[in-house]
Amino acid sequence: MLRFQPPGFGHQVVNTSLGGMVYYTQTTAPWLMADIELPPLLFLHNFGGGASAYEWSKVYPAFAANYRILAPDLIGWGDSAHPVRDYQISDYLNTIAQFITQTCNTPVTAIASSLTAALTVRLAIQQPELFKALFLVCPSGFDDFGQGAGRRLPIGLLNTPLLDNLIYALGAENEIAVRNFLQNFLFAKAERVSEEMVQAYLTSAQQFNAKFAALAFLRGDLYFDLSLYIKQLSIPTVMFWGEKAQFTSVKLGRRLASLNTSAIRDFQAIASSGVLPHLELPEVIIGLLQRYF
Repeated sequence: MLRFQPPGFGHQVVNTSLGGMVYYTQTTAPWLMADIELPPLLFLHNFGGGASAYEWSKVYPAFAANYRILAPDLIGWGDSAHPVRDYQISDYLNTIAQFITQTCNTPVTAIASSLTAALTVRLAIQQPELFKALFLVCPSGFDDFGQGAGRRLPIGLLNTPLLDNLIYALGAENEIAVRNFLQNFLFAKAERVSEEMVQAYLTSAQQFNAKFAALAFLRGDLYFDLSLYIKQLSIPTVMFWGEKAQFTSVKLGRRLASLNTSAIRDFQAIASSGVLPHLELPEVIIGLLQRYF
């Protein structure tokens, strides 16, 4: 995945309880500045076939002069370890916490999307000392208010040996499927999907044992009702929401935000964008983040 990173960014590795977590940060010119310690800025990607830190790669270079960028491939995704297991919510709460404690000496500003953003809310409730502020894009547990939003295939099919391999191969490991996924499910406008985006998602999806994390997501093993947790959040938070986001509508976002107006300081709907406005319209997300920073 390193070949899809912006100039000046390289990768490093943190060892977690589930294996090595690769992350991308400033390693060469023009970003490195001697004897200057920058505050950490953490970017956490969404789940779904082919997901990786690439999702944020059009945004974080804009902040590389003033922050130490930390953009990991989560366990089971991208270039990080892909242990063969039935992934659970606790796997991600634990490994993200381990990553933060090993890379940050001070509370971190975290920017996260979709299901990972919802998991970040839960982690911020459990360990608020880890976080300074949260900026969340379309945060959803995919079972919010008891209304399932994400599962599109019968669990029986996804749990059938060999058939699950076929489903993953047809749905995530070929270029046609990846392009269709980006154009018709993640983006509001298909013409915004570039060839680089397709190749980055395809490369991540084709990593050895990548299917295990992806199938756990598709089965709904990682889903939960975010509305049951969000009231406990105390970290200052801003939400961004693509107005054309599928499965998790902007109406859902406003309803979640209304549950905790003391912590959730603002809600910004992003016109003409889907669930990944930071990849579809990165200049808009950059501008909004700069306003809050």
